[in-house]
Amino acid sequence: MRRSGSPFAFILLGVGVFLLVLAPMLVWYVKPRAAVNPIDIDVTAVYKGTGSYFDVGETETLSGEQITVTQRVRGDVAESERSGNAVWDVVTTVDTEKSLPAADPHDALDFSTARWVTDRRTNKPVHCCDEQPYHEGEAYLKFPFDVEKRSYQWWDSTGDTTVTLSYQGTQEIKGYKGYVFTGKVAPMQAGTRQVPGALVGLPDTPQVIAEEWYSNHGVKLVVDQATGRTLYAQLGPKRTLRAPGSDEDAVTLLDVDKLSFTDATQQFAVDRAEQDSGQLRTVGVTAPIGAASAGLLSTIAAVVLLVRGRRRGGESDEDRAVPSEPAPTAELTAARR
Repeated sequence: MRRSGSPFAFILLGVGVFLLVLAPMLVWYVKPRAAVNPIDIDVTAVYKGTGSYFDVGETETLSGEQITVTQRVRGDVAESERSGNAVWDVVTTVDTEKSLPAADPHDALDFSTARWVTDRRTNKPVHCCDEQPYHEGEAYLKFPFDVEKRSYQWWDSTGDTTVTLSYQGTQEIKGYKGYVFTGKVAPMQAGTRQVPGALVGLPDTPQVIAEEWYSNHGVKLVVDQATGRTLYAQLGPKRTLRAPGSDEDAVTLLDVDKLSFTDATQQFAVDRAEQDSGQLRTVGVTAPIGAASAGLLSTIAAVVLLVRGRRRGGESDEDRAVPSEPAPTAELTAARR
């Protein structure tokens, strides 16, 4: 009779093969499906800075004033599930100390709404689902997953244009390291506005279609490498009015050199980035390495047990039997008689 391999060895082999197959599946199949823009997002980012703004009541530009920008992003879950994209509604208000707190956001210095639609995996814009305004680029509210050390095209909603943000190294925000990207926006015409002629240096013209110009002193974003979440944002918006065809600014509507995330917004962003990147790291790195290591060890152990079992099973019962006494010869038998 030959011994067969131990049942435990076969179980160990099965577990090892399963873990070896699981490891690449986690990297190539599970992680890409986990790294998607959420559809149930509901976050608020607050920026603060000191600068100038045009006070309609005073009909003049006031300087050294505190400016607060509040941006709330909420996901349209039903539309996102229907379209398969991330559909986010964004409400942005610009306030001064006079308008904060405001019961109605329409009472703010500036108020705007938008609907951003992006591919959940690539973060690229998708032009559907009542998107407004039309936008392009690779990044806006966030960057793509697995951010690279290169330049990105960031969408500037005020200028309705893409801005090249260049990689500038790393920086820690609340003890958490992110990638730094910076860029600027040169003065550009961003629209028109009907105003009294006197406001833009044309006192003899009751009303005039003035040119609205926009620039940005500097854009600085610190981004989580794994998730693309913005950990810190600093902007320098400047909006002015010019007389038609003029090369000179006549009125400053808004000018803030450094408008940046508050401490609370930074901490919230860091906490969420740590949580989300940790989950992605588990699925894409920790679990695959653990599964591959355990699978390799299990497979090796199973093979060793099976080989030992075969060697032992290869010995016949005859080989293992105790030798018997030789049969007595005829002479011995006769002598005994």
